[in-house]
Formats: sequence, C-alpha cells, structure tokens
Amino acid sequence: MPLFWLILIVLVIAAVGYMLGRSRALANAGGDSRELHSLPSYYGWNVALKAMVPTFVLLIVWLLVQPLYVNSVISGMIPANVIDDGSSRGLVMAEVRRAANGLDNAVAQGVMDEEFARNARADFTDVSQVLKDAGQIVTTEVTQPVLRAAQRYRIVNATGYQIMSIVAVVLALAGTLFALRETRALFRARNVVELGIHALLVGAASIAVLTTVGILLSLVFNTWEFFKLYPASDFFFGLNWAPSFSGRGGSSDLGVLPLLWGTFYISIVALAVAVPIGLFAAIYLSEYASPRIRSIAKPLLEILAGIPTIVYGLFALLTVGPLLLKVFGNEGLGWMQAGTAVMTAGLVMGIMLIPFVSSLSDDIINAVPQAMRDGSYGLGATQSETIRQVVIPAALPGIVGAILLAASRAIGETMIVVLGAGAAARLSLNPFEAMTTVTAKIVSQLTGDADFASPEALVAFALGMTLFVLTLCLNIIALYIVRKYREQYE
Repeated sequence: MPLFWLILIVLVIAAVGYMLGRSRALANAGGDSRELHSLPSYYGWNVALKAMVPTFVLLIVWLLVQPLYVNSVISGMIPANVIDDGSSRGLVMAEVRRAANGLDNAVAQGVMDEEFARNARADFTDVSQVLKDAGQIVTTEVTQPVLRAAQRYRIVNATGYQIMSIVAVVLALAGTLFALRETRALFRARNVVELGIHALLVGAASIAVLTTVGILLSLVFNTWEFFKLYPASDFFFGLNWAPSFSGRGGSSDLGVLPLLWGTFYISIVALAVAVPIGLFAAIYLSEYASPRIRSIAKPLLEILAGIPTIVYGLFALLTVGPLLLKVFGNEGLGWMQAGTAVMTAGLVMGIMLIPFVSSLSDDIINAVPQAMRDGSYGLGATQSETIRQVVIPAALPGIVGAILLAASRAIGETMIVVLGAGAAARLSLNPFEAMTTVTAKIVSQLTGDADFASPEALVAFALGMTLFVLTLCLNIIALYIVRKYREQYE
C-alpha cells in the first residue's frame, strides 16, 4: 500500500474515532455536558490522538529501521568475489539498490511484467538492456549476482511495507477501541489530551536537535567510508586538488588546503567590505538618524538579506565581473585576466553580508544602557567622543559576535562563489585570480549521476564534514561572545 493512502486511512480512523469518542462521552452523561469532567471535544481528541500518535511513531521507526535491516540481509547475499580491490560492499549495495529501483520503475512503466522482474532465472543481459531502454540509470551491465540481489531486495522491501501497512492499521484500530473503552463521564480526558499535546510540543522542539544529530552522523559515517579509500593525511595536508576517479576507486590529489584557502580568502575580502559599511551604517542608524529616517533606512537596508543568493551570483557574473575586468584587466591595469576572480565574489558577498552586520550591530549598540551615554555627556564629552570611547567599547563583544556570525555565513556561501569566483583550486595571494571554495566543490562533486556510495560523492561528504567543523567552531565562538555580552548589559 502506498504510504500516502496508509496515512490517509489512519487519519480517517482518527476522525471517526473523534466523533465516536465525543458522542460516547455525551451518551454516558445522558446528553448533559455538565456531567462530564471535560468538554466533549476532549474525549474526541483523546480517541483521535491514541489512534494517530502511536501509529505515526510506528511508521517513522519502521521507515528508519527497515532500510537498515534490508541492506544487512541483502548484503549477506553478495559473494565475496564480486567485491574487487577498488570497491567496497557499500558500492555494490548501491548498484543493487539502483537496479532494484530500475526494476520497480520499469514495471510501473509497463516495460516488463512483475513475473519477469521477480524471476531469478531471467537473463541478466536482457534485463540490463530493458532497463536502459526504459531510461533507468544502471551500470554498464547488471551482473548476475547484482540482479539476484536486486530481485531479492525488491521482495524483502515489498514484504516489509505490506507488514507495516497491516500493523499500522491494526494499531490505529486498537488505539481507537482502547480509547473508546475508557471513555466515560468521569474520565479525565482534558488532562490526558493536554499531557499528550505537551509531549507533542516537546517532540517538535526536539526536531532541531535530532536533525543536527542526523546531519552529523551522516557526515561522520560517509566521511569514514571515504577515508577508508583515501588517506586522511593526504586529504588534510595535500597542496593540490585534482581529483581523478577510475572505476570504483583510484582517486588521487585530493588535498583540501587549496579549497580552504580559497574559502577563507573570499570570506576575508567579503568581510573587508561588509564590516566597515555595516558597522558605520549601524552607528548612523542607532546614534545619528532620526526616528523617521531610521524607520525608512533600516527596512531598506535589510531588504538585501532577502535577495536570493543566485541573484547575487548573477550580479557578480554579469555586472561586477565585467566592471572589474574593465578596470583591472588588459584594458586597464592588466592585473585581471577574467571576470571570475576572488575580488568579484568577495565584493558581491560583502554586499550580501552588509545587512547581517548592520542589523546585529545596530541591535547591540542600542542595547548599551543610556546611562553610559548620559554619564559621558555629563563629563563633557561630545557625541562622537562618546561613540568612540564609550558606546563602541561597550558594544564591542557583541559586534565581534556579529562579525563572526557573518563570517560563518560567508564560509558557507555557494552560488556567489560558483558564478563569481571560478573553479580553479589554487594557493595564491592574487585577489584577481580565479579560485574556488569548499562549498563550490561539494556542488560539483554531487552534480550528475554519481551514486552517494561512490568515491566521487564520498569526497563531498569529507568536504562537508570539514566545513561543518569550521562553521560550528565559528558559531560557538560567536554565540559565546554574544551571550556573555547580553548577560552583562541586559
């Protein structure tokens, strides 16, 4: 049964249970709601929640556990001689899953019937050609062991989903019957429902934490798989990025240092643009601008934060790059060979970061107690002296935190770099040369039909893990500084 229809059936059962629970409670009270402990709707929601919540929890757990179980079962079917020196069991399982999905899609398109797809004696050469004719992505030739494993994979997977559907419907009905059985006039339905809603809110609040944990675990496991194929020392200390993959392995020259240098170099240029402009704008808005000007200027400045980064990338490619090339290229100073360069991406990224710096700095400067300004004025200081010697030093920890948050945003930027900085991985101090960043190479490595278990994709997870650690450290430092500041002045 498709998952959509299964969820719809559970919701229908819960809706019917709501009406039955409400009517049963009124019936037990003789039709007088004043005899009930709770409002009639609470009795209905008690039945609906006990039908839905356990069922959806079961579905989530089942959908998470079943792929792991199926992979472990099918992985044991793969003969040891199928796994060559340049491969791993994970890569072979990726081929099995791809072949199984191809069989499913071919059956759905009517290219082959279910009997042919399930037949373990089917000629695998014919299957490969049929899948290719159906437009399915498969390897050069589906080998016989992979075909056998894919057919078994489909059977085990389909059986698991059938069992899941039956168990889910039975559990929803059981929850409905149990809730109806306990429905009576003096049943504390409101307490039970409010406790259930509280648990749901706690679960919703935990999604962010669980998502972070899931992202971290996926990065760690895939990075570990990559380092089984490529030495970690060469990756972190290599000075050349020139990936070449032959077959299932055989990667070389995957040093991340040129990518890290490009990432930090472009970010430094961006911060050199964003920090002075953003900080001066924040000082003007908080200390000099009238309320009318502030109410107009600040929203206009923050519009920059709502512009999609792809638009900034096009602006870098079509406007800023040609303009810089005209000034610093062969027609001008002769320093720049093409419009895509560190300076192009850095300038546009700096424009994008201005609202981050200005908005956060403005809020931090406004948080400085007015008594500190009044004391400075009482001692005879002018407004500019008060800003330089009192307000800015008091707000400095928060401003530093805002700058670090903007830096982490710059390090994680992708589209501006892809369109404005070029794709060359090099170690150079020339800001008018093309360079690239970690995020740009992640995009290039994951673009195309490469499977996520292949070395081409696994290297992207290693890059992502490196970037995750860097940005996490910056965010931790920034949040620590901002929190320390707020505890001091709020």
